[in-house]
Amino acid sequence: MDSILSVLTPIHREGHKYIVLFAVVTLLLFLLWEPLGWIGVVLTAWCAYFFRDPDRVTPVRDGLIVAPADGVIQSVADAVPPGELELGDEPRPRISIFMNVFDVHVNRVPASGEVIRVCYTPGKFLNAELEKASEDNERNGVVMTTEGDKTIAFVQIAGLVARRIVCHLEPGQKVLAGERFGIIRFGSRVDVYLDSGMKPLVCVGQRTIAGETVLADVKSRERQRVGEVR
Repeated sequence: MDSILSVLTPIHREGHKYIVLFAVVTLLLFLLWEPLGWIGVVLTAWCAYFFRDPDRVTPVRDGLIVAPADGVIQSVADAVPPGELELGDEPRPRISIFMNVFDVHVNRVPASGEVIRVCYTPGKFLNAELEKASEDNERNGVVMTTEGDKTIAFVQIAGLVARRIVCHLEPGQKVLAGERFGIIRFGSRVDVYLDSGMKPLVCVGQRTIAGETVLADVKSRERQRVGEVR
């Protein structure tokens, strides 16, 4: 029973209307031609799977920056933040996490602190794996100060399939590391801009779990990590 319940995770409220829509279409397909109906069943099940919203166990020590998204680390490099974030022209450590259509898409706050800026920018829908997607694609950026008075930013970026970015944060809002703040439909990317001097503790190709995987530690003196596929 515990194994079954672990698979039946809660569904994010953004997904309810889509699951109902898929179910109605599936019923119509059964009435039209039964084989098509079974295809609809598979697609409805995938829709419910896509919008799953499992609980996560977040490390709560001061100074930790946790992943805002499930996915794969696509790049770890210094980059100038998008202009709308108003973080200046100096490069900052940036960690890019790419989410495919099978990853959990509920996004989580990477650190405890206060939101100081939320900015939506319309744009294109290029492949989110491309470097220029950070500047050209539709996106929603959040700038916040952490409990240790560090300034970080995280940006939800739309992709080829993603056409809807949802963010429930507002300037002045107090937040806790790991709490849910939004979702992107369907498959995309989240960039995290660390404060200057922070060293990323993840490597390209590593998988992240939103709210659990530690991306950086303000208190760490460890050099930036490298990884090997084994």
